[in-house]
Amino acid sequence: MEKITVSGVGCCLVDRVYNNVSFSSGIFSSCLSKERGDGGLVPGHLVFKEEFEGFVKKDLQVTLGEITGNKLPDKLSIGGPCIVAMIHAAQILDNKNCDFRFYGCGGKDTDGEFLVSALKQTPLDVSQYELTGSVTPSTIVLSDPEYDQGNGERVFINSIGAAWDYSPDSLNNDFFSSDIVVFGGTALVPQIHDHLTGLLAKAKTKGCITVVNTVYDFRNEKANSGKKWPLGESDESYRHIDLLITDSEEAFRLSGKKSIPDALQFFRDQGTGAVVVTNGPNNLAGFSAGNALFDKQEYFEMPVSAAVSEELQKGRKGDTTGCGDNFAGGVMAGLVLQLQSGQFPVDLREACAWGVVSGGYSCFYVGGTYLEKYPGEKRKLLAPYYEKYKMQIRVGG
Repeated sequence: MEKITVSGVGCCLVDRVYNNVSFSSGIFSSCLSKERGDGGLVPGHLVFKEEFEGFVKKDLQVTLGEITGNKLPDKLSIGGPCIVAMIHAAQILDNKNCDFRFYGCGGKDTDGEFLVSALKQTPLDVSQYELTGSVTPSTIVLSDPEYDQGNGERVFINSIGAAWDYSPDSLNNDFFSSDIVVFGGTALVPQIHDHLTGLLAKAKTKGCITVVNTVYDFRNEKANSGKKWPLGESDESYRHIDLLITDSEEAFRLSGKKSIPDALQFFRDQGTGAVVVTNGPNNLAGFSAGNALFDKQEYFEMPVSAAVSEELQKGRKGDTTGCGDNFAGGVMAGLVLQLQSGQFPVDLREACAWGVVSGGYSCFYVGGTYLEKYPGEKRKLLAPYYEKYKMQIRVGG
């Protein structure tokens, strides 16, 4: 078949990863949230820098020094749900009969220069990534690999920076001429997020496959604490989504429901084509409605990779930063691989198999993005885990 073009827009930032931060320490505990949206830290959640400073009543750098013991970051890396997922998918596919393009912006500062340099080491086409603002988006990532009985968790302190000014006008005709469009972590690109309904509808009228992968939406959590988060202008967004990838907390907040089955039913009722909800070390769950793209799966669950879990238990650990983003990238790669092979309808469980091993493998290194030593390295590293996972769940044939 002809080359498949995948274009993504959304969150791209610099991650400063501090590993081995104890979430049970006294100073960390004093920074924990007391109630929803108050600006305090919550394991697994994101908070804005300004709100966190208001909560602790100190400059971020002062509190960060207290929490980390004034150490330097363990890793400076490319971060963000869209860019990390896109890089990972492009690495799995190794640009074979496909083209991955990213749309976004950074600032004219040292962080922006770092991102431009690092992105050149990936298979992505980043010609539509521009340095336009004064401050590049960034996130402080505090990671405790021993949290939750050794399953690990992170907290995120985010500065939106130049992403405040990135608007739908930046998406050109080529974006909407792609075979697949990805809206990733757009809650951290506010103007894109607030116009998602119209953007998704436009993509569908142009014949695009639409994928949305989410991020914790602190902006709407702060504005409407305890209420359902909006996704775009209205819930009409959901019927324009072919594939929604989210974690359990984000699924609850987007749907207003309190259980994964109820959240999935909400998305189904809204007309979403397929949904996958991850749940940390527990089974993921999902469905596909059997529309023009995916096979029909009323409800399914899939476990984490036993091979990955075994190695983690033996002490092979980096951190959990980017697990969800790499999972999303793996699912995207699984989708493209099936389209390339002519499989139709697409088997969502098979795509998720790539997601599971991708998310799991990211626990072996620090930071969300793995920069390959040579093209095709990432897929070569993942292949044995993928084959073992296929045997584990008997999927993919």
